[in-house]
Amino acid sequence: MRARQLLFAVIAAGACTRGKETATDTAASPVISSAPATRPTDSTRTVSNPCEHSGLWAQCSLERRLKQSGFVVKKLDEEPTRAGFSIKPSVYSLGASRLEVFFYDDAQSANRDLATLDTVTVAPKGSQSSWPSTPVLIRSANLAAVLLTQNQRQAERVVLAITAGPPQPGSPR
Repeated sequence: MRARQLLFAVIAAGACTRGKETATDTAASPVISSAPATRPTDSTRTVSNPCEHSGLWAQCSLERRLKQSGFVVKKLDEEPTRAGFSIKPSVYSLGASRLEVFFYDDAQSANRDLATLDTVTVAPKGSQSSWPSTPVLIRSANLAAVLLTQNQRQAERVVLAITAGPPQPGSPR
């Protein structure tokens, strides 16, 4: 019984001193600032960072997200013209799959193009699909993407990675 009381007293004494700092403790420990780094305002910013967390997709943020999701991402030097889309896509190889990504300036521009498409065939309404295999249309913020794959598990993983949304302002990654 005496040993138990002694153990309790030692633990209580340790708990009471935890969190207290002496002048020598603070001098020996490194100083970590919790103040956020100052960011230049729009008027002082000379070159905007395309991967800045703005709530919109950029090529670098999509590539980072796909890599974080475990994909080996290879950008292809192709810019095909696709019926129904007003801009040319960035084309990626994800193993045996192909991903064509349309980066719009804003979500409204993407909505205008997608309003004219049959979302199943990913072709202008009333026309035949020109895709070499069954397309999977993926939509998120200012991005529209078409995935061509035979692997349904991979299709699900790509859809989840993109529909999670673009990096938001204030997010750490």
